[in-house]
Amino acid sequence: MRIITQQTLGGPEVLTIVDAPEPRPLPTEVLVRVKAIGLNPLEARLRAGEFPLIGQPPFILGWDISGVVGEAPRTWRFKPGDEVFGMPLFPRAANAYAEAVAAPALHLAHKPASLSHVQASALPVVGLTAWQGLVDLGGVREGDRVLVHGGGGGVGHVAIQIAKALGAHVITTADGSKREFVEGLGADEVIDYTAVDFAGAVRDIDVVLDTIGGDTTERSLDVLRPGGHLVTAAAEDDPQLIARYEAAGMRFSGIAVDPDPVALRGLVELVEEGRLRVHVQETFPFERAADAHRLLDAGHLQGKLVLTV
Repeated sequence: MRIITQQTLGGPEVLTIVDAPEPRPLPTEVLVRVKAIGLNPLEARLRAGEFPLIGQPPFILGWDISGVVGEAPRTWRFKPGDEVFGMPLFPRAANAYAEAVAAPALHLAHKPASLSHVQASALPVVGLTAWQGLVDLGGVREGDRVLVHGGGGGVGHVAIQIAKALGAHVITTADGSKREFVEGLGADEVIDYTAVDFAGAVRDIDVVLDTIGGDTTERSLDVLRPGGHLVTAAAEDDPQLIARYEAAGMRFSGIAVDPDPVALRGLVELVEEGRLRVHVQETFPFERAADAHRLLDAGHLQGKLVLTV
């Protein structure tokens, strides 16, 4: 079975479960029997036609998967029965809202034994976004002051932990109701954005990781130290904003997450060392994908949502 999204004539988007032929893995691919699927806000935007990475509905959503290898022709990386997780093919369609997914072996990693399939499926997109933003682009080092916007969300709650593992002093913006949650992840300072203007509450930041966009991205310029670095997953293609940062002597980097076997292994190491955990707010059975998307649409999540297969 697979879940497709389609637009009804003059009506709302719907998610429909359909029977479909099982995908066949190509050489260097493996067939994954999916146990759990992580949901991401991007998928709600795609479903609504707002951000047409893979065209207009109907199409099959999803990238984050965890499951068991069923077939592994001509690859030494995995064998049938291995438990794996990953974010295959992004931004091309991975068709991951399904019982079985054909995925490049390089886009998967062995699932850490300490994570359930539900937890593992929640990690790849947010974990790789945070890793690539902080490690690869941000170059965060021990002693840096890092500001993570939206620390209670999917990317944010993982980014706090990665920044702490790198030895940074971590400040985060979060709704006041999530203070205890983000402090438990290691945040050194928490700014309740519903009560305090972060731009007036913090200074001398080395790296800002932004997943919010809009006014938050623009005003983050004011909190950076000279030569500081904004890494954003929300405004990567804004030439005027980039020019403003560069004119002020700051660095500006936009990130669109990529499948990355090195970063995926880095996430696994942090999990195995007990320095990274992923929070799942709620799980839904495969048949209730529409209910999960209604909650996804509402926003203000704490961590991630997951479908179980």
